[in-house]
Amino acid sequence: MSIIRGFERLAEMDIQTSLNNKVELVSAEDVDSAYERIGTHIRHTPLCSSLLLNRALGFDLSVKAEVLQFSGSFKFRGASNRIRALKKAQPECAHVIAYSSGNHGQAVAAVASLLGYKATIVMPKDAPKIKIDRTNAFGAEIVFYDRYKDDREAIGAEISKTVKGCLVPPYEDPYVIAGQGTLALEIIADMKKPADIVIVPAGGGGLIAGVGLAIKRAWPRCEIYAAEPEGFDDYRLSLLAGERKTIIGNTSSICDAVLTPMPGALAFSINQKNLSGSLIVSDEDALKAIQCGIEELKLVIEPGGAVALAAALKYRDKFKDKNVVVVASGGNLDPAILVKALNVTSEKH
Repeated sequence: MSIIRGFERLAEMDIQTSLNNKVELVSAEDVDSAYERIGTHIRHTPLCSSLLLNRALGFDLSVKAEVLQFSGSFKFRGASNRIRALKKAQPECAHVIAYSSGNHGQAVAAVASLLGYKATIVMPKDAPKIKIDRTNAFGAEIVFYDRYKDDREAIGAEISKTVKGCLVPPYEDPYVIAGQGTLALEIIADMKKPADIVIVPAGGGGLIAGVGLAIKRAWPRCEIYAAEPEGFDDYRLSLLAGERKTIIGNTSSICDAVLTPMPGALAFSINQKNLSGSLIVSDEDALKAIQCGIEELKLVIEPGGAVALAAALKYRDKFKDKNVVVVASGGNLDPAILVKALNVTSEKH
């Protein structure tokens, strides 16, 4: 079923009810449609590699550099697809609302400014200053919340109701998932041979869901792994249990872009079918990956965006002689973290 038909059903039922009734809300064909809609409005980001790094690792590693995407992360793709579709379907809507740790908020603010929308972004108080400043720079109004106490979805929904605006979710939305998946179409087009392994950062799971749809259609035997920070391994727990599980506890991590307590229902329904597992990395692993990105690939990657590269480095023995692709999903790096990463003790690759 196409996205459009899926949304006709969503007018009458929520996502979880739709999934319970086996309504297919997003497909690989919807990723194709998303690329047709946004392809000329996004940046086709490169695949980067290092001959010396590949020799040291013992496998071919390609890094999808979404750090070079407009607004500094893959989130620009999903926001573009959702808001451009919204502009056609609901031309009366003039105000978009998003809740975000930073990258989705920046993306929504950027697309809104390009298309003439007012934007309100609900962000955690402890979001990196660079993400707050960039969201402000795009002209968005920011409403802050406590990520450990407040319900950002409820806050976003209330604001949307009050201003009669349209909510743009970070991952639990078919248009957003399809938009994020467009980066996989570029990977497939740019690779000289099929990938054996694809590793993708996973928070709520929208990015890896969209990527998985396109990758599995093109390369059915390719293994797809989620990369998650320690203490926020909700995908690992959920995949093992066969149902969505919630992280319990009040842990913290520098990987702010992928800190979610539970997979999205829609995203998990896709990922449960397509993922081969989850790879867990520490904050130190993420710092080493940031260092590696700068030294070996000349890429500036933020901690949450570096978890897939961190997983490739940490579990290198698992990928011996394989053709591996990792997604560097964001590059909005706080300068203080950059300094810390450059000073971290790391074995040379």
